[in-house]
Amino acid sequence: MNKKSLLFVPVLSLCLASCGSSQKGQEMEDLTQFVDPRIGTGGHGHVFYGANVPYGFIQLGPTSIPQSWDWVSGYHVSDSTVIGFPHTHLSGTGIGDLHDINVMPVVGEVTYSRGDASSYETGLWSYSDRSKEVVTPGYYRTHLSRYNVDVELTATKRVGFHKYTFLGNESPAIVFDMVNGGCWDKTTEAVIRVVNDSTVSGYRYSKGWADDQRVFFRAEFSRKFDNVEFIVNDSVKEGDMAKGAQLFARVNFAAGNQEPVYMKVALSPTSEEGAQLNMQTELSGWDFEKTIADAKAAWNKELNKVKVYTADEASKKIFYTSLYHTLFAPSEFCDVNGDYYGADKQMHKGEGFVNYTTFSLWDTYRAAQPLMTILHSEKMSDIINTMLHIHQQQGKLPVWHLMGCETNCMVGNPGVPVVADAILKDIKGFDTELAFKALKESSMLPERGMEHRIEYGFIPADKMTEAIAYDMEYAIADWAVAQAAQKLGKQEDYEYFLKRSKSYKNYFDASTGFMRGKMLDGSWRTPFSPYASSHRDDDYCEGNAWQYTWLVPHDVEGLVECFGSKEAFVNKLDSLFLANGDMGEASSPDISGLIGQYAHGNEPSHHTVYLYTLVGQPWKTADRIKEILHTMYTDQPDGLSGNEDVGQMSAWYILSSFGFYQVEPAGGKFVFGYPNFDKVEIAVPAGKFVIERENKGQQNNYIQGIVFNGTEYKKPWIEYADIMKGGELKFLMGDEPVVWY
Repeated sequence: MNKKSLLFVPVLSLCLASCGSSQKGQEMEDLTQFVDPRIGTGGHGHVFYGANVPYGFIQLGPTSIPQSWDWVSGYHVSDSTVIGFPHTHLSGTGIGDLHDINVMPVVGEVTYSRGDASSYETGLWSYSDRSKEVVTPGYYRTHLSRYNVDVELTATKRVGFHKYTFLGNESPAIVFDMVNGGCWDKTTEAVIRVVNDSTVSGYRYSKGWADDQRVFFRAEFSRKFDNVEFIVNDSVKEGDMAKGAQLFARVNFAAGNQEPVYMKVALSPTSEEGAQLNMQTELSGWDFEKTIADAKAAWNKELNKVKVYTADEASKKIFYTSLYHTLFAPSEFCDVNGDYYGADKQMHKGEGFVNYTTFSLWDTYRAAQPLMTILHSEKMSDIINTMLHIHQQQGKLPVWHLMGCETNCMVGNPGVPVVADAILKDIKGFDTELAFKALKESSMLPERGMEHRIEYGFIPADKMTEAIAYDMEYAIADWAVAQAAQKLGKQEDYEYFLKRSKSYKNYFDASTGFMRGKMLDGSWRTPFSPYASSHRDDDYCEGNAWQYTWLVPHDVEGLVECFGSKEAFVNKLDSLFLANGDMGEASSPDISGLIGQYAHGNEPSHHTVYLYTLVGQPWKTADRIKEILHTMYTDQPDGLSGNEDVGQMSAWYILSSFGFYQVEPAGGKFVFGYPNFDKVEIAVPAGKFVIERENKGQQNNYIQGIVFNGTEYKKPWIEYADIMKGGELKFLMGDEPVVWY
């Protein structure tokens, strides 16, 4: 434990004690001790590394010089350069947006530029002394070698709190860099104005992957500054306000005061006044240590929703770090009064719900959102209401929504399963008829390949790139719409969308046993190799035929029929984990975490191992789940086999460690696999849902039987409704492969 943290342990203990009664059925513990934020900062994990609180708008941490793929979150363990500390980041994506309101403590003359690692003279940047770097949930600390300044950061949901201790004798300063954001984010307009002798305010508009991002801020300092220098287009500008796309502002303080400089920066998606309101509401005082303690308590409140019991300390660390990563997003995207920036590019007054952003839905609909319905069901009505308002404002449910902007990134209709899932799970607090209207309208828009499905019944491979991936994802979403329609008594819609959910069958080539590009005239794409991949430039999306052949989580029986028999299906599935071939020089870097051609590093494969359970061979699911849990996840910086993808990679680990996974895209059938821990306690609205494994052999790899609430259980899955009622699920484990259902 670092010396600084010793100062706030007593405060934290009091807070944890006071919070304990609010967590139903759980005694509050300090579970942040098992979180290692370094996991995922190496390899291609792309995780955010810094100070934030669960679901907070603020993600305050360092950004480095490189503007390439492994630095999209701002930080990579291989590089210790720092250009500043922006207040927004993405976590685990391949996207280089955000990094808004970048600030850098400096002394002396500097060059107002990002710079490069050849020389300090090229920019504002400094090396970070990694030997002094400390990161725990809600707290970040480092030392900037160039400026001889200690940096400490913490946060509330909407306010970043900075502490800078300048150790030299030169006059301290803090630079606001409104130019240098993420890897391909570009400022379109920025303003900084002096409010008084200890406050500045302004905004940054930018364009990148999301086409119209707007962040407003208010920064308050713990002491008066001498002056503010504005640099616009490399020229010094006089006055109390400056505007421009190439804008820096240097806030100068008098020398001789050895006390730390504290700074609070509040963000708002609506206005500078909104930022001021957020500051007044969330962080009116200057108690830095209390803010750290409050942030840590906020993390513990969420982490304590699950308690795992195991002698494997590495797995415990991986689990709680995974849970930590799932809590970064969706992030709140509204002021404390509910005002928000909408998908129609308008500012909206609070409408009775908490508005969210950062919907990486192609990734998260598979595990992260189903996990959220269990652990954070109280937030689901706000999530769904946000999505319904997005539908009203842009004409469809979100695809990949960021900062009020629709990016249309990735294939299919991934917002549809999330809304349908909420209907099927009887989530309360939203209008189900309005939700179904959004499902249906979003599924009938003649765009992004849907026009071909409406006209031809499938997407011909000669009509658009990634045809198979688009169509198969649309089929998954159609099944979800059909199930929602059936629940709501809309029989005609049920039949229409259920029929359309079978469109994947158009691509199955019985002669090869793979999903293969099919032309409008009915011919197959040639030449064909099931291994071949060309990143975002073939019939698949970040995958190949080996991986996409299994992307039918909604209709496993129908997929088995394609192969002609269950035996043929299983033989082919066995081959997936053994196949080895050349994917080509242009293959997608997202095809990672390989076991044969199974790619755990990318989302289309995430349900595949559970297919064995659904076709009567659950021991094979168990073997592969155990292998993945213990080889594709480690407690090292490169401990992820692919991008974290805004919580999806971690959510897979969490659910699979429980012993089950939601294979179908909606509805809450959690298919059994392999329970990773001796015991798990999950806080649910009704109390506790307890999972235990009873071992009766040497290896104990296989489920021999299941007892649910004292009664023998004969299903290959457990229903969401049963989990949420609380109770006890006991896995009887042993050495022998058996079928218990």
